[in-house]
Amino acid sequence: MILNTNCRHFPGDRPCSFNKNFGTMCNDCINYKPVGFKILIIKFDASGDVLRTTSLLQALKKKYPNSHITWFTKRNAQPIFFNNPFVDEILILENHDTVSKLLALEFDLLIHPDASTQSGAFASWIKAKNKKGFYLDKKGKIQPFDEAAVEWLELGAFDQKKKVNLKTYQQILHEICGLEYEKGEIVLSLSEDEKKFAEDFSAQHDLKKYKKIIGLNTGAGSRWQYKQWGIQQFVHLIQMINGYSSDIGILLYGGEDEKEKNTYLASQFPFIIDTGAENSLRQFFSLVDLSDIFITGDTLGLHAATAFRKKIICLFGPTSSNEIEDYGRITKISPQTDCLVCYKMRCDFSPSCMDLISAEMVFDSLKEAMSLGSESN
Repeated sequence: MILNTNCRHFPGDRPCSFNKNFGTMCNDCINYKPVGFKILIIKFDASGDVLRTTSLLQALKKKYPNSHITWFTKRNAQPIFFNNPFVDEILILENHDTVSKLLALEFDLLIHPDASTQSGAFASWIKAKNKKGFYLDKKGKIQPFDEAAVEWLELGAFDQKKKVNLKTYQQILHEICGLEYEKGEIVLSLSEDEKKFAEDFSAQHDLKKYKKIIGLNTGAGSRWQYKQWGIQQFVHLIQMINGYSSDIGILLYGGEDEKEKNTYLASQFPFIIDTGAENSLRQFFSLVDLSDIFITGDTLGLHAATAFRKKIICLFGPTSSNEIEDYGRITKISPQTDCLVCYKMRCDFSPSCMDLISAEMVFDSLKEAMSLGSESN
């Protein structure tokens, strides 16, 4: 048989891309790569957390250079992996054939970094020679696979530990997996078509006339309303930016949850540009790449801008600023209050922690970031 069925490019039920496009057959193919060390990463929620978990990939490839990496996730996170050079296969929870496929496979290493009962159930029964992170036991309780995962489990269980933790999510994640932590970057790669989409948007709005582009990511999703900054604070910030220089362009970012807020801001300040609420996730990523400096809460936009090496000003209230790896590019702003890092869905205090972050505080950080310049792709 001339067919190399163990090649990572062989799909099984059809010709591989090299045969289809170039007529190449296995006996003379220079692209033959046998499937070696098989790794499965299980990470379902939320999209922002899925994105920042890609910071593992470079360390994994360094330790296991010939590895084949499969990522098991939900459909809404699938676009995160488009054009990702490190992930060989995506398995989607909602696809009808995913479970049957997982029943047949065996992996050398399984990584499940979430204390989630839903995904933990899969980590329990999927076959793997070595497992890292967490699983669901027979009594329906989350357990760590080994001692390396205990710290993260306890950080999620005890508010006292969460408040004083100084390690970033990325560092803890690498420790759970037994990987050397070298501040590997979040992985997000745009295709040429996606870059063209952003270029067309830039040309349509004549963005090149500005010396700097400031992105304002105005929301934080519907789940975490107290991660969001108030609309009047954005109004004051925009007024200060406009008074500071007319050479600064301002882009508004958000989804359906931010549509009303961004429409209002655009109506009050005709010189700012709303990037729109109907963009696909990949289009949103493309447009984030247009900004030089990105102002945001602790949300998906933060991790996208981090992946694109932007200068970032991030506002923190109920979530931990210490867990965010700054890569030397993120300025973190938190108010002076004892109730930070509460992770509450509802707040009993008025003003809330996010209300205590003034537009002046953000503007001062913005001026400093502009004076230092910005790093981008």
